[in-house]
Amino acid sequence: MSGIAGIIDFDGAFIDPGRVEAMTAAMAHRGIDGIRHWRHGSVAIGHCLLCTTEESLEERQPLATEDEGLVLVMDGRLDNWEELRTELSGRGTVLRDRSDAELVLRAYQTWGRACLAHLDGDFALAIWDAPRQLVFCARDRMGRKPFNYYWDGKRLTFASELHAVLAMPWVPHQLNEGMLAEYLALEWYSCDETPWTGIRRLAPAHWMEIGRAGRQAGEYWQPELHTPVVYRNDDDYAEHYRHLLADAVRRTSRTHRPLACEVSGGLDSSAVFAVAADLAQRQALPAPSLSGFTLRFDDDSEANELDYARAVGRYVGLPVHEIEPTSQPLSWYREWARTYREFPGYPNGVMAWGIRKAASDQGGRALLVGAGGDEWLTGSRAYYSEELASGEWRHLYRSLSIDLRECGATNAGQWLVRSGAVVLLPAPILMMLRTRRQRKRERAAPNDDWLTPRLSAIVRQRATASGRPSRTVQFPRAGQAAMYATLHGAYDILAQESEERLAASLGVELRLPLATPAMVQFAFSTPERLRLQGRTIKVLHRRAMQGLLPVRVLQRTSKADFMVTFRDHADELRGMFTADMRGSLEDWVKRPDLDAACDRCGDPASAGAPDWRVWSLFGWSLLRSEVGT
Repeated sequence: MSGIAGIIDFDGAFIDPGRVEAMTAAMAHRGIDGIRHWRHGSVAIGHCLLCTTEESLEERQPLATEDEGLVLVMDGRLDNWEELRTELSGRGTVLRDRSDAELVLRAYQTWGRACLAHLDGDFALAIWDAPRQLVFCARDRMGRKPFNYYWDGKRLTFASELHAVLAMPWVPHQLNEGMLAEYLALEWYSCDETPWTGIRRLAPAHWMEIGRAGRQAGEYWQPELHTPVVYRNDDDYAEHYRHLLADAVRRTSRTHRPLACEVSGGLDSSAVFAVAADLAQRQALPAPSLSGFTLRFDDDSEANELDYARAVGRYVGLPVHEIEPTSQPLSWYREWARTYREFPGYPNGVMAWGIRKAASDQGGRALLVGAGGDEWLTGSRAYYSEELASGEWRHLYRSLSIDLRECGATNAGQWLVRSGAVVLLPAPILMMLRTRRQRKRERAAPNDDWLTPRLSAIVRQRATASGRPSRTVQFPRAGQAAMYATLHGAYDILAQESEERLAASLGVELRLPLATPAMVQFAFSTPERLRLQGRTIKVLHRRAMQGLLPVRVLQRTSKADFMVTFRDHADELRGMFTADMRGSLEDWVKRPDLDAACDRCGDPASAGAPDWRVWSLFGWSLLRSEVGT
């Protein structure tokens, strides 16, 4: 994990070196192992180094070729470092050291923009290409590493963190009403905007080139939709999945320091920990040690997963350290917004702060987490349409029999019609039915009902625009459509960026074995019936983990509810929303609806909706206080 920053003026204006030095100084927590800069006339680039692998100990960024024709800054790590090193060496490339940065620089030197097809891992990078007088930027496939930039048509300013970009005097400080409206409506559509007008994020799996001719950008990766993984029986699928997960855990575990793993007690993080423990026992884990960490919710039974986490620790024979969940006061969020100039996050994200800090205090810089399991392992009832479309009558009979037995005839019949037969209707009819359902949901409980007409109109405009994709995607399997929407989910991208920066502030890099491109591709290539059967989700995952996890965890059907983290702040939050403050927010939300949301904040009977609304309003009010508008 590192940090990158740069300023490039394409009119040829001299860049004061103090400018880029100020940007890297603002991200000093990303540069524990050193901060270095490279400048040549109108180009100034900086790098904050935090070593998370043995190979990164040899890094010296910004990294240039021998003639300084190419200069790279990268935040990140390659997970295919072995294969890429072999591939480049086989082409006669001379590698000066073992660092991932050297591999990336030589890959660009060899293939140009096409190098991205050869890079697998978590990264955000920029390469100054002097012969072509342009900068090439890219972000990893899943968007694990952040890349923020401001481009005014002649000067590019970029950095890993927003406040470093905003520190430059030519960057405007104006709140982005579109993003404000999305947050307050709890409907997220944009994958490349930030809370600040004009400052953008490079979207996951995208590249960008900027030169004197302007800006070009594009997407370089999508899951392959037409390469199914086919086996004769479910046991073979499970064996394939188990090997795939073990490889993902091995690749994401590479570190020269103690490796930490979050162990909630759920199926996902427990599986990652168990696989890592199995690799360690077989001396195949590329880390010197492994420890687990879990949150201890002693006073809330709905959030407490201790019994499961302890069972996993006993089963694999490794310690699982119990950490108190973090509950920061509202003043902490205010200071975060003031320092980092970004939405300060939600309490259910901040609750794991203690685990990140404990991992860092242990000397670790890499933390494995189970995020991605819900998205790529859960499954959907689309197995009915898949089996009807393909004529797999044996599987259809089996699916229907399980649903009838476990969920009843009414549910099974509705699923067969709605997720099966209806989905196979002609596209125009299907589109009409979806539009009607969407309008019915909006009339029943519109998320923007508490917004002023101006902000509500912005949300509706953005929702309409997001419903017009730039290209039509044809899905061979019905289940791929929902996964495609998940892959491009704007909120999921924002949430993982928030998690990344929270961990980065403590010098810790989050790694997600369950959400690597290979794991995502496997989900796109396999039928839905493998993941969901009757009332049981993550069926294939459970089958593959037999023998690695205790039966109690494998059979778990409950899921923790962390709304307690919101309720802990309810009284303080209501006290902060004084009459004067509520009045000052009437250009955003309707006063009666705000009063009602504040009154219901912290009430379990409200199912959490008021908490999310009020908290989003609180976070954006902190940002507005920074610009005095």
